[in-house]
Amino acid sequence: MKLFTVEQMVAAEKTADSQGNAYAQMMETAGRGLAEAIMARWSVENASVLVLVGPGNNGGDGLVAGRYLAEAGADVAFYLFKPRDPATDENYAKIQQMGLFAIDAGFDQRFRVLRTRLRITDILIDGLLGTGVTRPITGDLAKLMQQTAVGLTERRADLAEAAHSPLTNLTNFSDKVTPSPGHPVTVAIDCPSGLNCDTGELDPLAPPADLTVTFAGPKRGHFVFPGATAVGELVVADIGITPQMVADVPIEVATLEMARDLLPSRPKDGHKGTFGKLLIAAGCDKYRGAPLLAARGAFRAGVGLVTLAVPTALRQGISIALPEATYAEVEEDGALTAVTAQTIHQTATNYDALLIGPGLGDADDFITTLFPTDATAPNVPMVIDADGLNGLARLEKWWERLPQNCVLTPHPAEMARLMGIPLAELKKRDRIEVALEQAQKWNQVVLLKGAYTMVASPNGRATLLPFASPVLAVGGSGDVLSGIIAALLGQGVSPYDAARLGAFLHGLAGKISGQDRGLLAAEIANHIPNAVALF
Repeated sequence: MKLFTVEQMVAAEKTADSQGNAYAQMMETAGRGLAEAIMARWSVENASVLVLVGPGNNGGDGLVAGRYLAEAGADVAFYLFKPRDPATDENYAKIQQMGLFAIDAGFDQRFRVLRTRLRITDILIDGLLGTGVTRPITGDLAKLMQQTAVGLTERRADLAEAAHSPLTNLTNFSDKVTPSPGHPVTVAIDCPSGLNCDTGELDPLAPPADLTVTFAGPKRGHFVFPGATAVGELVVADIGITPQMVADVPIEVATLEMARDLLPSRPKDGHKGTFGKLLIAAGCDKYRGAPLLAARGAFRAGVGLVTLAVPTALRQGISIALPEATYAEVEEDGALTAVTAQTIHQTATNYDALLIGPGLGDADDFITTLFPTDATAPNVPMVIDADGLNGLARLEKWWERLPQNCVLTPHPAEMARLMGIPLAELKKRDRIEVALEQAQKWNQVVLLKGAYTMVASPNGRATLLPFASPVLAVGGSGDVLSGIIAALLGQGVSPYDAARLGAFLHGLAGKISGQDRGLLAAEIANHIPNAVALF
């Protein structure tokens, strides 16, 4: 699924209009999709629905959606920020013909009608502003939105008070917390009003949504903070814009369908060699668990064989926890050195993929020997993570030492080191553009970790992962991710596809855990087969 800038979305709609999918038809389809998304989540029969109608196309979408909800049995009212003429506005004329309540804000002194309606509202539909917002909200619209926020707060307080129990059970904690009444819910059309859909900037008056229904594809601002905090659940409704119309949009959002298509096959007559041989060079006396977690992630992602090049002091502990792994010849006791790097050079072609870096510590001697200046590093599909990246960052023009299309998996601090800039400067930049620019400069696949991880290819393609999961923010989580990606490389998946599929499996594992805290990195790995089962 494509990820749009506002300019790209406008161009796509113009193309669709010129090819026979008229704007009016797209608006009807959008409004119907919005109504269907609402009805799929909440019962609307006899529910009180208030639609805030702006002057643009979003307001028109709201009129259409409200009509469908009314036909489904909802009590729908429309609050218009600016007047609409039924003689020229077909959708407004239709709600008048149905006898549905509508009022212009200009006739509502001191917002009395708005506040009265909000006191009974179950579902608020925000159709005030669309994707083109770039300026602060001021004037009459600001007043309307302030009053809406106050009214919603009052409504929630009333419902919370009605649901409150005077009883507190001190021995049976299962009923100690009263469930939230769940209403009122706010549904945004395309984006919460006040969200800049390119930059993610969020006006202080923007109403946070429980559900955002956007059209044709998500917009960049849906995934950029602080705006991403106001989006809630994000659903895309089809409005008839075909893939051919947006073929030149280079950035995608990963979907379950995409992941299903990328997953390597598992032939019934396969054996452990069929599913890849992976060498992991990782670990030191200080970071003993990193190789174990990476190997566990790799096995859970389906690789057939994992060989660990780890200091000898780590072997016994790892072998007890993961007896499936085998071990490369390593002489060093506490940290890998040039000796093991030379051994890897000699044996790399015995493996289908390499993973370099988790928990290596300060192994500069190992890194400079493995990646010499004459660019004779092992030419095997490779993931470089963690201290592998930190070691490279200390070398001048480090990218010239690497074979093409390695997968680099930095978190923001590691990315800043690789770029040679302060972390504070990196945080000011557009994550999407940074990943794209550096992937092309370095001629490598770059996976920039974080909420909404970005995967960028040297050819200008990129994929955003739709996961922002605090549960994944735990030590060792990145080691598991690198192991998953390396396992996919070992099974013959291309570097770019392995990175985006691996990141999707990692994010989905966190999602299906059902937790927002307390998940261990090893448990993330253990959820990978369950994530694959959803395909």
